[in-house]
Amino acid sequence: MGINSKQRAQLRAMANGIQPIFQIGKSGLTPQVVNELDAALEARELIKVSVLETCEQSAREVASMASERTHSDVVQTIGRKFVLYRESVDNKRIEL
Repeated sequence: MGINSKQRAQLRAMANGIQPIFQIGKSGLTPQVVNELDAALEARELIKVSVLETCEQSAREVASMASERTHSDVVQTIGRKFVLYRESVDNKRIEL
């Protein structure tokens, strides 16, 4: 696991054009949300997540926990959004 700075830059550029597909709110990172993030990472490899203001943790904290629980890499955190990447087992699309 782990991506180098060149790969991170490539993924950041790719993530630029995508919209957040999840919002994490007051209930935080529930097991159900983790399962959905996991499924989305398998399908898309690169996902953007928005952390609502009602969430008690910062986007950086949520990104770190989500990364740990889904065995993915945090590509970047900007404001209340973060981007996760994990190479897909069956749907590999992104060549690093």
